[in-house]
Amino acid sequence: MNHDPGNLRRSHMPDNPNLGVDFDPTALKDIWFAGGCFWGVEAYFARIYGVAETSVGYANGKTENPSYYDLSSSGHAETVHLRYDPERVSLKTLLHHFFLIIDPTTFNRQGPDVGTQYRTAIYYQKEEDRPVLEEALAAQKRKYQAPIATVIEKLENYYPAEEYHQQYLEKNPGGYCHISFATLHQPIAETDTSRYRKPELAELKKNLSPIQFRVTQESHTEPPFQNEFWNHHEPGIYVDIVTGAPLFLSADKFDSGCGWPSFTRPVDEKVLKEVADLKYGMSRVEVRSTVGDSHLGHVFPDGPKERGGLRYCINSAALRFIPLKEMEKEGYGAYVSHVE
Repeated sequence: MNHDPGNLRRSHMPDNPNLGVDFDPTALKDIWFAGGCFWGVEAYFARIYGVAETSVGYANGKTENPSYYDLSSSGHAETVHLRYDPERVSLKTLLHHFFLIIDPTTFNRQGPDVGTQYRTAIYYQKEEDRPVLEEALAAQKRKYQAPIATVIEKLENYYPAEEYHQQYLEKNPGGYCHISFATLHQPIAETDTSRYRKPELAELKKNLSPIQFRVTQESHTEPPFQNEFWNHHEPGIYVDIVTGAPLFLSADKFDSGCGWPSFTRPVDEKVLKEVADLKYGMSRVEVRSTVGDSHLGHVFPDGPKERGGLRYCINSAALRFIPLKEMEKEGYGAYVSHVE
C-alpha cells in the first residue's frame, strides 16, 4: 500500500457478530466492492451481521492472475468479495455502509492511497442487482455537487489476492486501516426529532387509553404475554404512542421469550435516553423516549450476541405500530428500505 506514515490509522476492530452463525451456503448472494485498501474494507464488512464470507482480490483488470506488485500496470482494482445472507442483511444495507466508508468523489484515491488500483467501484454478476445498485448511486449523485467517481460494472474477472492479504487485519490487528469502524454503529436512518412534540397532559389523558397513560406517564409495566405486540410479526415501524417519533423497526424485533416486545436496537440512538433504575431492589437501565420523556421499558445486555447483544424490552402500551404499506403515507418513508 502507498501509505503516508503521517496519515496511518491503527485499526481498532469491534467484535465480529457473524462468528458462530450457521449460514446456509446455498442461500448466499455475492457482491464485490472496490473501496481503496482492501485490508480495512474486508475487516469492516466482515463485521456487518449477515455477511457470511469475505475475501480480497483483484478485479476488472487487463491481465490474468496478477500479483500485488502488478497492480499499477494491470488495471485491476483492490476488491473485496462478499457472500451475504439476504435474509439477515439486504444489499441496500451493504451499499449504505459502502458509501459511509468511501469518498465517492475522489478518482483513483481513498485516504492516503493513490493509484488506479484504489478506485471505487461496485461489481456485480446478477442483473437483478443492477437496479438496486443504480438507485444507491443515484442517491449519492443527489448528495454531492462534485462528480461521482464510483462506477457500477459487471464483474469481468476476479483473482484472489495472495494469502497474506486475506483477512489481513485479523492476523495483524494493529495493522494499517484507512477507514473508521465507527460507522458500523451509524443509525438506521437519521431522525429529525424536532418534527415531534409532546402534547399537554390534559390532551394525553383524553387521547391515551388508561394503560397507555399509566405506562408512559407513570412508569407502570403492563402484564407479560397480555399485551398487543409481544407476539406481533407484521413488517412495519413502531413509534412513540405519545409523540409519533420513530423508535424501532420490525426488522430488529425478535422473540426473547419474556412476554414483551423485544428489539435489538432503536432506529437512531438519539430517539431514546437511558436512566438508572434502582427500584424494587434491582439495578436496571430504564429506556425513555427523548422527545416525549415517556417510559418505554428497559434495556438488558442479554440480547442476541450476533446482533449486538442488547435486548430492548418495551411495553406495547408505549408503542403505536404502522404497517409497511402505510409508512410512506404516514411520513416514515425514510425507513421503508430498512424494513423491506
